[in-house]
Amino acid sequence: MAKRKGARQMAEIPKAMLDKLNRGQAESANLVEWLAVDPCKLVGHVLPELGLECDVEPICEALHAYDKLTSIKAARTISEMLLVRIPSNQAGLSICQQMALHPSDTVRSWACFVIGGHRTQTLKQKLKRMEPLAADAHFGVRETAWLALRPALAANLESAIEQLTVWAGDVDENIRRFASEATRPRGVWTAHLTVLKENPALALPILEPLKADESKYVRDSVGNWLNDASKTCPNWVRELAARWEAQSPVSQTQAILKKGLRTLEKAP
Repeated sequence: MAKRKGARQMAEIPKAMLDKLNRGQAESANLVEWLAVDPCKLVGHVLPELGLECDVEPICEALHAYDKLTSIKAARTISEMLLVRIPSNQAGLSICQQMALHPSDTVRSWACFVIGGHRTQTLKQKLKRMEPLAADAHFGVRETAWLALRPALAANLESAIEQLTVWAGDVDENIRRFASEATRPRGVWTAHLTVLKENPALALPILEPLKADESKYVRDSVGNWLNDASKTCPNWVRELAARWEAQSPVSQTQAILKKGLRTLEKAP
């Protein structure tokens, strides 16, 4: 089946498709559609399916309280409120699993934040539950997966690097990319990892297996990782680049280094 292209502007989204998106009956085809989803309408349709109809009103009230509500802020708010309401037993895990398998990419993103924010599960348990979402076919779910788990990774950085080193060798490019993107020193839309800004060498077990990755999706992330590090540890990045050029004289490594050294090359 050919992938649906989606509308170029919100006004161009067919009414029938927008209704499906807001009912959780379809996933967004692109960023425009992802941003067009009305979180309150989606909450109103999806939570009763999960047996959480009593939570629709308070969650929508919380969403309406924002002067400016972004898609990520809506997902965080919904998930934080669901975390308080979903029991921490098998029934709660079942609800979360239903969300993780939902046809709506937005609902699957809620599941990412629920998993990432769980208060009693270990990092290893969270990573195991997050793995299918990190490999999700939808771009928005994959981005939310690392973003939602970032605080738990930061709080257990040594363990995170050890476990994500295994992910860096996975056959799935989305899993490999997660290992790199989730540990970027500066990251995007998230708090910086101060430890890795000051000592990026700690993440070499993750980066080394990716230095000539066959996937552009992965290479772009690794390049951005090095560019992040170059802003606080420029000499370390230069030395690593020189070593990688000597050890891996292939086009894939050159592409990573071109992206990774871009800030340094602009410096006077």
